Amino acid sequence: MYVITVVFEVNANHADAFATAMHENAKDSLEKEAGCHQFDVSYAPDDKTTCFLYELYTDRAAFEVHLDTAHFKSFDAKVTPWLESKSVQAYERAWPKD
Repeated sequence: MYVITVVFEVNANHADAFATAMHENAKDSLEKEAGCHQFDVSYAPDDKTTCFLYELYTDRAAFEVHLDTAHFKSFDAKVTPWLESKSVQAYERAWPKD
């Protein structure tokens, strides 16, 4: 399995709109992408401007499909101006084995 983690630092003025867009993107990813198995959205306690994602895909190719979907492209274009920073990391899951 291919794991993606993302940390977003969102401008406070856009935190609520970001959360709405993020939840829609997560839902669409799980419902519309066969290769997306998990899409967790978490926020720092008492800080709605720090968002952490844990995403699980069948493989790197499935993640590449995610990046090419209309819902992701729309989400990315909408939220990018609202961000202070974004950090993306990729991993290969070692355990549990698939």
